[in-house]
Amino acid sequence: MPGFILRNIARVALVCLLLGQCFTAGVLGQEPQLDWTHFVRIGAYGLSPHNSAAIVQNAQASGVFGIEVDNDIPGRYESFLDPTEKLAAIHELADAAHRSGNKAFVYIAGTECITAHAAQSPHSLAKDHPDWLQRKISGESAIFGGGDAFWIREGDEDVWVSPLAPEWRKVYMQRVRQIAATGIDGIYVDIPYWMTHFTGWEDTWASFDDYTVAAFRSETGLDAKHDLKLGDFSDANFRRWVEFRIRTLTNFMREIRDNARSVRPDVKVIPEIYPGIEEEAVRVGADVYQMYAVVDAVAHEYEFGEGEHMASSRTQLDWLLYQAGMLSFRAFAEGKATWILNYSWDGDTGVDPREAMKNLAISQIAAGANFWDAKGHNMANSNDLATRTEIFAWIKRYQDHIYEVRDPVNPVGVYFSPASRDFAVQDFLPSYRGIVLLLLRSHREVQIVTPRTLGNFRGKVLVFPNVNSLDDAEKGALSQYQATGGRIVVTGTDSLGTIAQGQVARFPRCPGKEFLSDLQKDVHAGFSENAHAFVETLSGPDSAATDVTVDAPSLVVAYPAVVHHKIHFYLANFEGLAPRVSATPTPQLNVRISVPADAGDTLHFVPFLGSESLIAGNRQGKSRIFQLPKLERGAIAWLDVAK
Repeated sequence: MPGFILRNIARVALVCLLLGQCFTAGVLGQEPQLDWTHFVRIGAYGLSPHNSAAIVQNAQASGVFGIEVDNDIPGRYESFLDPTEKLAAIHELADAAHRSGNKAFVYIAGTECITAHAAQSPHSLAKDHPDWLQRKISGESAIFGGGDAFWIREGDEDVWVSPLAPEWRKVYMQRVRQIAATGIDGIYVDIPYWMTHFTGWEDTWASFDDYTVAAFRSETGLDAKHDLKLGDFSDANFRRWVEFRIRTLTNFMREIRDNARSVRPDVKVIPEIYPGIEEEAVRVGADVYQMYAVVDAVAHEYEFGEGEHMASSRTQLDWLLYQAGMLSFRAFAEGKATWILNYSWDGDTGVDPREAMKNLAISQIAAGANFWDAKGHNMANSNDLATRTEIFAWIKRYQDHIYEVRDPVNPVGVYFSPASRDFAVQDFLPSYRGIVLLLLRSHREVQIVTPRTLGNFRGKVLVFPNVNSLDDAEKGALSQYQATGGRIVVTGTDSLGTIAQGQVARFPRCPGKEFLSDLQKDVHAGFSENAHAFVETLSGPDSAATDVTVDAPSLVVAYPAVVHHKIHFYLANFEGLAPRVSATPTPQLNVRISVPADAGDTLHFVPFLGSESLIAGNRQGKSRIFQLPKLERGAIAWLDVAK
């Protein structure tokens, strides 16, 4: 959430005095009320007409809060046409969950629809409505069968529908309203994509169906089939096509939410999206930065690692890049919840699945995201139910510290430029990620800043990593930022234009891009001279008196934040992890936290899956130092504000 929300006036004054700054993004004296999506501990289940009671009983016994059920009405042609039986099952499940004090949400497909046994049937979606289908520019329809994806059975027909097919969209939105009327708490929309992710479709930039081509022509006056140079980002018309595709899917999600809310105002709409901050978001058209603004939360199927992208196959660099992605999502969310659907283990014989699950959990908890681990690549089940239950119990015990609003302490801002990612990803993304990792390695507090939050950013330094595009609104906000004393650091491309020159530090060779390249060779790589100079640039003359710092090994990440008026720390340890070999981190013995001396004299320390202990600090001049106990997988910690 942009800005600091320090709510109790007396304590606000104290924290501001200690930290040398105070920013608000709400009304002083008022606690924000977070909805249930912020506190979910998700378990997933297949829903039938007769198993609601068993689902809820299992969820309650294993600590699940936020029950996902799958009976997919619009993604199966039979129930797309007649949803009666499935609607009744959803209604029964919702009632059962609510009687137990739980919440439930139901899965529906986005632009995909499967017809069972289509090979033996005279009717299927493609047979009945071929005009609804997405198409390549050559005219080939998005029709698939058994073997094209693991979830498509032999003999079934899998199609991807144009979100601009009006007849389909009308029925789809009717089904959304009917689902909302069942009393279910949320509608989970799986991968609302343009078909560019199956084999042979990756470079098509679909869809070129008649409805989509007509809508683009109406909006721009351009013929998508003839006026674009597909894949050429230097072509202005192709760039308009890219923007149109993203906008179309964002508006599709907005309409789903509007329809659901027209029936039940408090129902939540949550899309599941695979691409994160990478170029795949542009290709499939589902950009989480844009979608966060029109939905209630996002479930990120955000994977790293070789093979099946399991957590057990991640390198240490993968774990760090994973953090950079999740920090970005939390910034895009602007106070909404971030769910992470991931897969910890898929049979790696050298790795204990329980240990892999724990690594995945702490990596997400440290970043402030909600943990959802599933067995294999199915959404349901668990690699080890006892371990999941243990993790859920610990999260529940400390959920107010983990998931309540985290306000910045003294951050360095890093600018995420959607336009630079969309149109110059090869330049922007390595620099952006590298700067974030450089700050994490320095144990500097990072705040991701976006065009939507730029006007509210009050950190003292804002970094622009190879940002090649700024519009007039962004430049205006930057001028205001500088007018209030903010400093700007530009690395690589300089797109500031007429922004005041005196308050800008420039690094023509991006230290972030260089650092990421070094990490790819050696994850323990030190800082180059260029990187050292960059880090030195970030410190102001008064920083020593207000610093909240963490001294830790290079593969320990640490996030300070103000939560409930108290300075908190979230730590995750990736030292010692090796893909398919070791899922047990190497314990770290020399982690220290330093805060202003009057910020508090007692640190509450809670190791991951452990219990709280108290640590007394030692005063050294204007600072107070806390020596942490052995840090194993990770921990949360917080200070009592001095009385």
